[in-house]
Amino acid sequence: MKNHTLTLHRAAVLSMLMGCGALLMACSDKAPKAAASTEAAATNPLEVVIKPEMASQFTVSTLEMQDIVPWLEISGRIEANDRLVTRIGAAVTGRITEVLAEVGDRVQRGQPLARLASSELTTAQMGYLKAHSAASQAERAVDRARQLIQADVIGSAEMQRRESEQAVARAELRAAGDQLRLMGLPSDAIERLKEQGTLHPVASVSATLAGVVIERKVSHGQVAQPGDPLFTVADLDTVWVVGALPEQTARSVQAGQTVNIEVPALGNRALSGKIVYVGDTVSPETRSVTIRTQVDNPKRDLKPQMLATMRVRGTSQKTLALPAQAVVRENDRDHVFVRTAALRFKLTPVELGPAQDELRPVLKGLPQGSEVVTEGAFHLNNERKRAELE
Repeated sequence: MKNHTLTLHRAAVLSMLMGCGALLMACSDKAPKAAASTEAAATNPLEVVIKPEMASQFTVSTLEMQDIVPWLEISGRIEANDRLVTRIGAAVTGRITEVLAEVGDRVQRGQPLARLASSELTTAQMGYLKAHSAASQAERAVDRARQLIQADVIGSAEMQRRESEQAVARAELRAAGDQLRLMGLPSDAIERLKEQGTLHPVASVSATLAGVVIERKVSHGQVAQPGDPLFTVADLDTVWVVGALPEQTARSVQAGQTVNIEVPALGNRALSGKIVYVGDTVSPETRSVTIRTQVDNPKRDLKPQMLATMRVRGTSQKTLALPAQAVVRENDRDHVFVRTAALRFKLTPVELGPAQDELRPVLKGLPQGSEVVTEGAFHLNNERKRAELE
C-alpha cells in the first residue's frame, strides 16, 4: 500500500514537470515570433520613427479640399498687328524701273519704295496741263468781264456765266492734280508741271504707313497693275501673340484677362499682356478657339512667327491638394509622409497633378483626411535613409 502511494506521488510530480516543460517550450516559441515582428516593423524601409524632441521640426496637416485656379498653357506665335499693317501697290499700270526698299528696311510715311514708267501717267499729266490752261483762260475771261461790266458793255448774266465757267475749270484742275498725286507724282513735280510744263517720266510707289518692310513682291522690269500688292509695311511697335485654346477650356477665358508669355527665342523672357480677342467659332481641324493678346515691342526684338508659350488662368475648382514642399521625389516618383502613429511616419507613393500656385492636386494615393507632413518632409526623408543605413 505504501509503495502504491509513492508511485502515485511520483506520477503526479512527473506530470507537473512535463506540464511546466511544455509551458516553457510554448513561451520560448512565442518570444522569437514577437521579436521578429518588432524587428520587421523597425526595419521597414518606408517607415521612420522620430524621437519626441524632434517632433517640433515637422508640421503635419490634414489633407483637405482646396480652391485651385489652374494655369492653362497654350502654344502660340508672334504676329504683326494686322491693324498696323498696310499692303502697298501701284496706282497705275507701268513697268518697274527702280526698287528702292528691301525686306527689313524701316520706312517713313510718303517715302518712295519703287518707281515705274507709265503711259497712263503721261496722259494724266497732259490732262492736268489742259485743265490748268482752261482754268487760266477762265480767270482771264472773268477779269475782262469785270472790266466790261463796269463799262456797261455786258450784262450781269454774262458775268455770272463766266464766273461759273471759272469755278468748273478750277474744280477740274484740282481733280487733275489729285489724280496725279494718287498716281504717285510728288507735289514738287506737280508744281514744275504747272509752272514749266515739264512732264515727270516716272511715278512712285510710296509708303502709306511708317514701319518696317516685311514683304516685297516686285522686281526690276516687272509690269505692275493697280491693286497688285508690291510691298507690305508693318508697324512693329506693338505685336500680337496668337494661340489656339482647346474648345473644352475656351469658356474659362475672357477678354481682358492677364496673360503671361514666354518666348524661347529670347531666353524665355517673361512678358505680360491682356487678352484682346477670344474667337467666337471653333476650328474644325484643330477643335480649338483662337485667342489673341497685344504686347508692346519698343525694342522690336519680338519678330513675327517667333514661337511663344501663353499661360492664362482657368476656372476655379475644388480638389484635394497639398503644398508642393510636402512632396518628396524617390525613385522618379512623388511621395509624401503620412503619419501612422504619434511619432511614426510612412513614405507613401502618390499621383499628383502639375503645381498650381505652390499646390499639387492629388490624383491618386491619398484619401481626404490623411495626416501629411507639409513642412520638413525633406529632412524627415533624410532621417529615414539614415535609419535604413544603420
